[in-house]
Order: sequence, then C-alpha cells, then structure tokens
Amino acid sequence: MHGGALTGWLLMALCAVSGAYCLLRARSGTPQERRTARSEALMGFGMAAMAVPAAALSPPDWAWAVYAVLFGVAALRALLPALRGGHHLHHLVGSLAMVYMAVAMAPAITGSGGGGHAGHGAAAGAGGIPLLTGALLVYYAFYVLGSAGRLLPGTVLATAGGTGGGRGPGGFGGGTDGRPELTTACRLTMGIGMFAMLLTL
Repeated sequence: MHGGALTGWLLMALCAVSGAYCLLRARSGTPQERRTARSEALMGFGMAAMAVPAAALSPPDWAWAVYAVLFGVAALRALLPALRGGHHLHHLVGSLAMVYMAVAMAPAITGSGGGGHAGHGAAAGAGGIPLLTGALLVYYAFYVLGSAGRLLPGTVLATAGGTGGGRGPGGFGGGTDGRPELTTACRLTMGIGMFAMLLTL
C-alpha cells in the first residue's frame, strides 16, 4: 500500500477477482457452504472498494460510516457461528477488522480532508490504536502463512482426496468445494490484502 497508486489498483483487482470467485462458489454446495462463500464475497468486494486509490476516486465522508455499519452487521451475523470455531471465527475477526479500519480511516476521526482512503493509495497514515493494529497484523501474518502452507502440493492433494475439504492446520479452514486450492488461494489473497491495509493505519 505504501508503494503508491499502482499497489492500490493491484490490490483492488485481486480482491475483486476473489470476491467474484466467491460469488460463483455461492451458487452450489450446502447451505452452510453458500453462506460462507457469500460472506467471503462481501469481504472481497469491500476490501476492493477500500483499496481504490484516492487519486482516482475519493469517497464521500459518509462512505466510511456505510462500511462500518455493513461490516458491523456482518460481524453480528458471524457471531453465533463463530462460537463453533473454525473458519467462522475468521469471518468474525475479518468483519470486525473491516469495521475498525473504516472507523480509523473516517475523515471525521483522522481530521484529514482526503480521509483514510488516501492511506491506501499513497503513504498517508490514517490512525488507529497501535496495540489493536499490531494484534490484527500478527493474526493475519499467521493466517497468510497457514493459507500458503495449505497450497503446497502435498497439502492440496490430501485435502482434495481424503478430508472432504475440512478445516486445515490451525483451524483456519480449507476449501469446501471441488477446487479447494482455488478457495484457499482466494482466502490467501484476501488475507494478504487485509495485512497490507492494516499496515497503512
């Protein structure tokens, strides 16, 4: 994100593609799998919107409140399933992280005319609570490493062949459809995107 507008466009494209793939996954599978795919699509498209460089599109001040409310509702919906652990807990953490970033980037809080969106497209920091930001960075660093590990050839074959796409190492969850490696790659992409966004706070 600190690399300028090109990095913002790249992240936006990756998150949008991940969100689109999640929408495709939502057309089939069990009700739980479709709900998971829809949640991940919302996350992907939300991250894509937040990653658009401010030089190209500066959102109105109220957009950050919309982000906060939207992902606040998503967090509430993920709360009960998250008590069962697994990937539901990751959805809860992700939704709360999006609320946190939206609040931290709101112009009314940062006091900057360009808002926190400028922090995505350029190097401007938006603010935030250092301890909380650090904790989320650590969480997403481990999540990315876990997801990357599940993309190793032996792990992908074992997931596709014997476990039915259940939870991967660390309880983060593997793919649940016929292409677990693509599902894991999308989750890895969004994890990297979240880590990059948090670095700008």
